[in-house]
Amino acid sequence: MDTSLQGKVAVVTGAARGIGRAIALELAQAGADIGLGLRDVERDGGVVAEIEVLGRRAIALPMDVTDLKQCRAAIDRAVGELGGIDVLVNNAGGSILGDALDVTEEDFDAVWALNTRSTFFLSQHAARSMREAGGGAIVNVASQAGLVALPGESSYCTAKAAVIHLTRCLAVEWGGLGIRVNAVAPTFIETDGTEPALSDPAFRADTVERIAALHRIGTPTEVSAAVAFLASPAASLITGHTMVIDGGWTAR
Repeated sequence: MDTSLQGKVAVVTGAARGIGRAIALELAQAGADIGLGLRDVERDGGVVAEIEVLGRRAIALPMDVTDLKQCRAAIDRAVGELGGIDVLVNNAGGSILGDALDVTEEDFDAVWALNTRSTFFLSQHAARSMREAGGGAIVNVASQAGLVALPGESSYCTAKAAVIHLTRCLAVEWGGLGIRVNAVAPTFIETDGTEPALSDPAFRADTVERIAALHRIGTPTEVSAAVAFLASPAASLITGHTMVIDGGWTAR
């Protein structure tokens, strides 16, 4: 099974910490040079240096995914400096909590822009370069929230459900161009972003119970390994698929 990404170039959004950081390092370990999409290029968390220690090239790219002009420029820079783009990982995302009765138009639009609008237009721009090169792979980081209802996260669930269906749509449209499009849908993962919620003993216990088969919180590398597989030649016949990484939550 060929899981090597030797000689490939990958761009990962939201790469400074958590799942995005783990993905960037995993792809580098598989042999790829990495364009690191960062909201603040001065705060890369040391990931550029870690990738360079692995013998791969890494560049920090300013990528606030709600700023599409900036993101298109960042992808163009990766193509120019690293020699192309073979893999795009749309990892950046986030939620604004609130009961559905209280969600404002501004908050809904912000969650949609961060998770869904960015995924569509970054994929579109990267695909134009991939088309010229004869193909590529896009992996979208969705969420189990796109498959189940989470109280207080209606706008996030809606946005991630759209990412899952968008994955199918782009896979069908771009398959003839040699571009595969897949997604992963993680459950709660131990990161800086989930720490405030998971530090509440009652919330953590309820979450562990809902992860119905394995009954534990996931780790970033359990997501990054799946992303690396979907980006690799080993997944050459897989497209339009969402790999659910939820320990059994959605199976119950």
